Amino acid sequence: MSDTPVPILMYHSVATAPNDATRALSVAPEAFAEQMALIGDLGLTPVTTADLADRWRTGAPLPARPVLITFDDGYEGVHRHALPVLAKHGFPATLFVSTGWIRGAYDTGGGLDTMLDWRQVRELAAAGVEIGGHSHTHPQLDQLDDDALRTELTRCTEIVTDELGGRPVSFAYPYGYSSRRVRQAVRADGYAQALAVGNALARRRQGPYALERVTVRRATGAEEFERLLQGRAVTRAFARDRALTKGYALVRRARQVRRKAIRSRV
Repeated sequence: MSDTPVPILMYHSVATAPNDATRALSVAPEAFAEQMALIGDLGLTPVTTADLADRWRTGAPLPARPVLITFDDGYEGVHRHALPVLAKHGFPATLFVSTGWIRGAYDTGGGLDTMLDWRQVRELAAAGVEIGGHSHTHPQLDQLDDDALRTELTRCTEIVTDELGGRPVSFAYPYGYSSRRVRQAVRADGYAQALAVGNALARRRQGPYALERVTVRRATGAEEFERLLQGRAVTRAFARDRALTKGYALVRRARQVRRKAIRSRV
């Protein structure tokens, strides 16, 4: 069975004037348009997260040169700026929403910039964008106890299901952080696949609950973007990110051990 590496692009905000909290991980609308045009020029075939995972699960052949276009959190610019470009090219995509950040009845006020509202989310879904889960309030899921973790997942799933009339099947871990316990909880909540970050190309052997993505940010130039699509120099491009991620993973594991020790003494 093929283990063809697939670039899964991770976007956040698409904005002309992002605020300080989202600037580094935002992309200018003009840059996003150029990047989508390049995907078309190179002959890549965008698919949704659910489609890729289902093909890998069933052994169905992949389309020619597959690529995934994904957005995290639920920023308003995905509707304002990204959707017209995706529609122009006929590209599907996946949007992972933190339901407590979407404007409306469930808004917890945690959104980092102007967020989508549920009408816009429904319009994105109607236009062929897969809507996935991204927790309710965007915490580091691996730092939560079992009850809080379950609540974050079920609340997100229930809200998306109620608002869109269909249960989400794909999930993305906030901050990319997960653990075996988190992955098991995501699976138990009914998700068929989940995306991490990792800044590497996705492969079937990673397993359906740990598929890796590459980060597209405001500083990603045209040449670097093309290299990401072609899988060239990905390791070198994200060497610093990987070092920081590994270092912080050690810190987070130490925190978990300390919390367990404290609980055991109580």
